[in-house]
Amino acid sequence: MESGFGSDFGGSSGGKLDPGVIMEQVKVQIAVANAQELLQRMTDKCFRKCIGKPGGSLDNSEQKCIAMCMDRYMDAWNTVSRAYNSRLQRERANM
Repeated sequence: MESGFGSDFGGSSGGKLDPGVIMEQVKVQIAVANAQELLQRMTDKCFRKCIGKPGGSLDNSEQKCIAMCMDRYMDAWNTVSRAYNSRLQRERANM
């Protein structure tokens, strides 16, 4: 089975495109892209904040800083995501 968009779009419907399958595949691809972007941003920010002189290994203070930075970043991300989703639900209910 191929991964990605390619020939998986039609599923087993004999060459006909199933909009439901396509939408689910697009949602998965968007979720993966969002997770990759989150990880990249978190890595960039925490590296710049915590690593003064890159070397072959991290010392204890760098390890602690990275762990705390990533925890804070994820907490902030989750708080913003919950607020955003809550707002979307309220706006949909008012439509």
